[in-house]
Amino acid sequence: MTIHDTNTPSPQGPGPEHWTELLHVRLERIEGLLVPAEQGSESERPAWQRHTQGEQRWAVMAALLVAIWVQWALPERLTIRPHWLLPALELVLMAALWVAHPHRRIEHRSRLLRALGLLLAAAVSLANGWSAVILVRDLLHGTEGSNAAALLTTGGGIWLTNIIAFSLWYWEWDRGGPAARALGTHQHPDFLFPQMQQEGVAPDDWEPQYMDYLYVALTNATAFSPTDTMPLSRWAKLLMSTQSTISLLTLALIIARAVGVLQ
Repeated sequence: MTIHDTNTPSPQGPGPEHWTELLHVRLERIEGLLVPAEQGSESERPAWQRHTQGEQRWAVMAALLVAIWVQWALPERLTIRPHWLLPALELVLMAALWVAHPHRRIEHRSRLLRALGLLLAAAVSLANGWSAVILVRDLLHGTEGSNAAALLTTGGGIWLTNIIAFSLWYWEWDRGGPAARALGTHQHPDFLFPQMQQEGVAPDDWEPQYMDYLYVALTNATAFSPTDTMPLSRWAKLLMSTQSTISLLTLALIIARAVGVLQ
């Protein structure tokens, strides 16, 4: 009776079981290489892609107060009448957001708070858009701008409010808004910030907040194009194009008229 060693390969070569087992081993290795890149653990993902602590409202509220003050200081002929209507509405919406939000940080999703925030951004945009249209119309008809200093002050205020208005839209819509960004529910950004593109250029807990969107709106209004932050979604490109057009038209007419008055 002959005893065969089971570890000795058969002279006929490996059987189907051997190749099947080898295939499973290789597939497991490939899966192990792919899963960390696509579905890394929560701690391995950047802060802007995972559930993090929400940002505070103080920066947004400060910018809104500046916009409301500028609207209140504009001449009545450039505002929706009664002159106090939209500034008062914006103050009421700000107070409602402050009272209704039970937490200091924006990290809980609420349809009511979301609607109030969008309505507030729309009110600021409506008031400033109305003022910009009336100013441009009067400049084209030659009925505005007899005083260069007053013209530059008025036009500068409208231009500044335009920056704040668009920064609110960027902040409210990028990846679903501040609450959705804190929860990490949207993985694909609408704006690509430099800190998202390369590791080591920012702290590990970095994620965009309102001041970052305000900077995007400011650079877009001065350069008339994206600078270091790129719009990725179609709505982001449309908003930035609209802001650049409004800023270019407003500045060109105001500066041209002011130079003409000074001469």
